Amino acid sequence: MRELKNENSLADTPAGNANEINELLRRYGVKFGIYKNGVFNEQFFPFDPIPRVISAEHFAVIEKGLIQRVTALNMFLYDIYHEKRIIKDNIIPEDFIYMSSGYLPQCEGIMPPKNIYSHISGIDLVQGKDGKWYILEDNLRIPSGASYPLIARELTRVASPKIFSDNPIADNRNYASLLKDTLDFSNCGGINAILTPGRCNAAYFEHSYLAELTESVLVQNHELFVENNILYHKTYSGEKNKVGTLYRRISDEYLDPLTFIPQSLIGIPNIMEAYRCGNIAIINAIGNGVADDKGIYYFVPKMIKYYLNEEPMLSNAPTYLPFYEKDKKYILDHIDKLVIKDVSESGGYGVTFGKELSKEKLQEFKSVITNEPRRFIAQEIIDFLELPIMDGEKAVMRKADLRAFVLSGESTRVWSSGLTRFSRNPDSFVVNSSQGGGFKDTWVLSQ
Repeated sequence: MRELKNENSLADTPAGNANEINELLRRYGVKFGIYKNGVFNEQFFPFDPIPRVISAEHFAVIEKGLIQRVTALNMFLYDIYHEKRIIKDNIIPEDFIYMSSGYLPQCEGIMPPKNIYSHISGIDLVQGKDGKWYILEDNLRIPSGASYPLIARELTRVASPKIFSDNPIADNRNYASLLKDTLDFSNCGGINAILTPGRCNAAYFEHSYLAELTESVLVQNHELFVENNILYHKTYSGEKNKVGTLYRRISDEYLDPLTFIPQSLIGIPNIMEAYRCGNIAIINAIGNGVADDKGIYYFVPKMIKYYLNEEPMLSNAPTYLPFYEKDKKYILDHIDKLVIKDVSESGGYGVTFGKELSKEKLQEFKSVITNEPRRFIAQEIIDFLELPIMDGEKAVMRKADLRAFVLSGESTRVWSSGLTRFSRNPDSFVVNSSQGGGFKDTWVLSQ
């Protein structure tokens, strides 16, 4: 095979093992589950064998920009739950912060171990046709997806070992060590545990796979209890082990029924007291939702300038807030050319393209935006790159994004890989797995 020099060398990557690899993924249980209308549906997450290839030069820019962004977001999270300087200096309106569903007053004054809030950040990017990378979304609560390119690469390596021996592709198997280092760095003394809601969770495969790779204990809430403000894991033999780091894979509001939703059946009573006392590191920190609120996304470039005194290296998509009268007027006047996002939705839900609405629906939507301005953001539609995917025996072009993973421990590091998601619908810009998308490996060239 001719050496892969850059992103344009995709023709050199064989796709002959697609069926074999997808069959192995099915056998390993690599699935993605979603709840829809109160029903849990488990579906296969289809893998496309043509990788996304990112040159070493491009990735160096992405890496620096992501480290800068996550550093500022971590500083913001500390600030918003402590001094609130960014509010006092009028960078972000006070009521805009406190209206966020992700802001949790129960986290006021809590100091996470090592002062890290977002240990694992999943940052979604797209590459415009101008070659420029744009940030679409920051995921700082419980970002998922790293396991899929990990296992897909492993199976591809088995099926086609020469691809990786003959080409300068960065080895992505170090994600396990990056994650373990991150867990260990914040550990408050005790075992590392990964908390899963159980088999029917959307990302259960990932929970179990990452637990195995990091030598962590995979636990459910009934195996954990708090005693004297310390979290313990009770083994089947009755032995109890102190938990020093809990990588939780459940949402904030379900984590402690004595602090948040009392009806939660998957939480751990009193874990917030153990957390407040500094006896347990919770990864990611509770309360991070205020920073990945889609409305707060608008302010991240301002955060970078405010906290770091630097210009952002990576750009946001051009975004408008109906919270501001000037922006609201622009949105209402140009709604047919914008994409509108509900800030409380995720997984590709709550995304509306104005051009797809009838005149009557546009008027109805304008009324909703006018009456609930904090609920939405609007963005210019970025005509981002399409990538080739296999459709039967032929290659076709589809929209694709990239979820990059940034791990913050002793230092902040970007994994030289990532989850590339693509739309299987030729007319869709929505690539989320919950919307029927597929995924492909991301090859970062090492030279």
